[in-house]
This record gives sequence, C-alpha cells and structure tokens, in this order.
Amino acid sequence: MTRRPELPAEDHHGIDRLVAAYADTVTRRAWAELVDLFTPDAVVHIDTVTRPAFEVVGPVALGGFIGGAIERFDCFEFVPLNLVTWPDPDGRSDHARARLHMCEIRRNTADLEWTTAYGRYDDVVVRRGGHWRFAGRRYRSVGRTGPDGGAFPIVEDAADPEFPPAD
Repeated sequence: MTRRPELPAEDHHGIDRLVAAYADTVTRRAWAELVDLFTPDAVVHIDTVTRPAFEVVGPVALGGFIGGAIERFDCFEFVPLNLVTWPDPDGRSDHARARLHMCEIRRNTADLEWTTAYGRYDDVVVRRGGHWRFAGRRYRSVGRTGPDGGAFPIVEDAADPEFPPAD
C-alpha cells in the first residue's frame, strides 16, 4: 500500500476545525453561519441513494436545502466520525482534500421515531484569509435506519482527480 502524503499538522487541524464548525452550525440550524464556512461558489453534490442525486451551489442554497430537509426533526445532531486529509494533488499549499465519515442522529416530530443516517463527504478545501473553507463537497449516504433505511454500496469515482479513492 502506498501511503498518501500527509498535510502539515497545522493544516489538518484547521480543516478539522472547519468540520467541527460545520457540525455545530448544522446541529444548531444556524444557516447564516454557513457563509463563513464555504466559498460563495462552492458546489455541493448530494446523493442520498434513495432519490436522484442533485447539486446546490453556494452556502445560502445549501442552508435552504438542509433546513428544509431536517425541519421534520425535533432533535437533530450532526456527528463527525472520522476525518482524513491530504495535500492538493497539484501541490497548491492553499488547497487540500478531505474525507469525512459522519452520522446524523435525529427524531421525527410527528411520530417520535429515532433514526440514524450515515454518510461520507469528499471535500475540496481552500485556505482564504488564513481560514479553511469548503470549495466543493460530494455527499453520499452509506446507510440509515428507518423505513427508507438500509446499507448502501460504497461508490468510488477513481476517474475524478478531485476526489481520489481511499488507499
């Protein structure tokens, strides 16, 4: 196995802080704060597996989508599980890549049913003004509990250099 090059610890920590800020923002439903975490033109590709994949552009549109998607939950927690980072393949020190595995713990307001969703983000991050920001994200569900639940196949897109497969 070839080891992927590692980011300097300071850069990894900065991206970890970005992920923590995202989790906090989404959990608190503080959609206006997403503008500090994303570039204005960030494209977010969303594949929930149980409906057609789609994209939203920019943090305002993303907040609108997530807000609508989770309004049915009276309890919602976004929990980062594992984060790996690596340098930009083109050697740009102000760009990096990240992979985040996460879960959402949530309860439906209507029937009080608890469900958990698991997913993976593949990210392009950029440093602007000394802080890391999401410039592009790809989300794919990997499993969930509940009526539309199940375990979903992991799909790697090795042809896309922006999001290389895991080692």
